[in-house]
Amino acid sequence: MNDIQRIPVKQLVKQPAIEQKFQEVLGKKSAQFVSSLVNIVNSNQSLEKVDQMTVIQSAMVAASLDLPINQDLGYMWLVPYKGRAQPQMGYKGYIQLAQRSGQYKHLNAITVYEDEFDGYNPLTEEIDYTPHFRDRPDSEQPVGYVGYFKLTNGFEKTVYWTRKQIDDHRQTFSKMSGKANPTGVWATNFDAMALKTVLRNLISKWGPMTVDMQKAYENDEKEPIVDNSIKEVEVEEQAPATDITQLFDGKAEEVTPDVTEETNEANK
Repeated sequence: MNDIQRIPVKQLVKQPAIEQKFQEVLGKKSAQFVSSLVNIVNSNQSLEKVDQMTVIQSAMVAASLDLPINQDLGYMWLVPYKGRAQPQMGYKGYIQLAQRSGQYKHLNAITVYEDEFDGYNPLTEEIDYTPHFRDRPDSEQPVGYVGYFKLTNGFEKTVYWTRKQIDDHRQTFSKMSGKANPTGVWATNFDAMALKTVLRNLISKWGPMTVDMQKAYENDEKEPIVDNSIKEVEVEEQAPATDITQLFDGKAEEVTPDVTEETNEANK
């Protein structure tokens, strides 16, 4: 990596050119977004080690879509991959963008467990599903995932993916997820990524897509294009630590506490 790629994000975001780009996209919300970005990188050692300009550019993708990058919210993640950062959409991000379009009356994706599922007809899109609202042990995995939307014009679509179909798709198309053993967000939140996969496929094949939805789809898990117009940055220099002995010409002076006031108080 060159010098600018190694400069910490917390310093890059203070550069006038980068600061201006976030302000142009987010306006008054830029300060809060940038603060969130710095906190995310500071709490993730893997992100600290990658090309920092790709972190900035990945965050810019989220900013341009007006999606939060708080990793706990699940709208979009910043994911390290082979020395670079990439934006990774969450299913909540796709739902948010679809809602803004005003064309979706209903849009949802859910997990399906074995005791809830009795069959799915892909031709008629009829699913025999009876939800059971009960607490389940962490060891119990869903057998599949259902995605559904209904447009304001009445058109509707339902798809069902088995867990195996999801995992096969993950290994084939998600280069950041590992192979046989999931890694990254797929390892920590498989179900959320499975729901995202179902919705992403459902919307891109059968749903109307706004410009922002197309942009999200095209940039999802893609290496960002770094803005090469930023060639130089000003790095804040850390002030050298002061040797306290220098304040006394190398001699430490003994300080005697003034106890006169305390003594006077005691004698009252």
